[in-house]
Amino acid sequence: MIGDLGARDATELAERVTRREVSPGELLDAALVAVEGRNPAINAVVQMQEGVARKAIADGLPYGPFRGVPFLLKDLGCEAVDFPGHNGSRLLANTRYGRDSAIYERIRATGVVTFGRTTSPEGGIGAATEAAVYGGPTRNPWNLNHTPGGSSGGAGAAVAAGIVAFAHGSDGGGSVRIPAASCGLFGFKPTRARLPDGPYVGEGWAGMAIDGFLTRSVRDTARMLDACHGTDLGAPYAAPALRASHADAISRPPGRLRIAVCDTTFTGEPIHPEVAEAVRATARLLEGMGHHVEPAQIRADVPMMMRAWTDIVGVGTALGVKKALKGRPLTVDLVEGVSRGACAHADSLHPTRYLEAVGEIHAFGRQMAGFFAQGPDILLSATLAEPPAPIGRFNHETEDYVGYRIGPNGIFAYSPFCAVFNASGQPAASLPLAVSSNGLPIGVHLAAAFGSDDTLISLCAEIEQAQPWAAFRAPIAG
Repeated sequence: MIGDLGARDATELAERVTRREVSPGELLDAALVAVEGRNPAINAVVQMQEGVARKAIADGLPYGPFRGVPFLLKDLGCEAVDFPGHNGSRLLANTRYGRDSAIYERIRATGVVTFGRTTSPEGGIGAATEAAVYGGPTRNPWNLNHTPGGSSGGAGAAVAAGIVAFAHGSDGGGSVRIPAASCGLFGFKPTRARLPDGPYVGEGWAGMAIDGFLTRSVRDTARMLDACHGTDLGAPYAAPALRASHADAISRPPGRLRIAVCDTTFTGEPIHPEVAEAVRATARLLEGMGHHVEPAQIRADVPMMMRAWTDIVGVGTALGVKKALKGRPLTVDLVEGVSRGACAHADSLHPTRYLEAVGEIHAFGRQMAGFFAQGPDILLSATLAEPPAPIGRFNHETEDYVGYRIGPNGIFAYSPFCAVFNASGQPAASLPLAVSSNGLPIGVHLAAAFGSDDTLISLCAEIEQAQPWAAFRAPIAG
């Protein structure tokens, strides 16, 4: 009667609960069966808390938009009393929290049945999810020899495998959009400060990091964003007010938009030909839908931004590691290679460099705002410069943190698009619109002006209607 959770989106499952066609307990049973059958192959779901989930159902779930739907939290942030976390690190294994984070309080109020966490790389600084604390890499349900991306790789893999219909993630340099592209899902990064960070974090990575969700439909993301958006008490700043709710925005077309198209990197280098063709095909689709489409290159200092991003994240990683060490030595049994390298890099920086890098990020945001002010409503590009990478290519063994991030074969060469919009704070999304010749998903990326989340998500919904991806499923999902 229930069937495969991955064959339906969360909105449909919640509607079936409301109609009493299925109970929250039966949906949880189905999710647990899927974990048992599929998780050994992909290593995505960890720290199961079935008892917590059963108790939540027995005590009475909130009457929110997703009442009774199984859900998973990323094992990085989203602090919750009932869900201890490893945060992708042996150093932080089994961390317990004294209170719930604001984002988890809002997620819980939607009525979801949370029953575990999903894997992430140590510190969230990778585009693959292969942390030692989980005993092996997390694998892509489309092809087990490839990565599901990172840092929300476990979330992407769990949704793509049909274990849950949607899951929590977070995005500081593409960490929702990269797994979405790698796993054939929809991933949306809201405008900076659209979602709450507190009380454990004032701002993530100088405001570049934000929570989000991996979903199979635009409507699931829209409804979850509406339930969770808004600052928490004492937040240092807030996103501009929405002109319409996300749900209202997807209920009507966005109007005729001006779309700027880039089928190279933002600095003009060629990308994988199949990925470039996916961008051009999307441009043709948009033109056929009545939008004005023309090629463009952004006018912003991307190399400066990426160096500043690398320094800010290096310092942030070092702060977290050294705080958790509590005076202990930085040893290989506690901290992985890239994180040790990040600590060394942070130590090599001049004491004033962090604030200089934050200033460069802010300057870059103004450059990007200037580009959008000159005409385009939307910038279309690829999400990744190539299809999902093989397992091992971006593991954390190296201590060359800078090379890992911005070297010629590093993550920025692989993912040259996503971090741009973490730095600028603009809303951006990855849509599952193509498949490579060897059967791997290809994501297409859309970004809008700062604060224009409603325009962007409206366009995403219009594209989903024009080129539906609901049947776009990984082989392991059946």
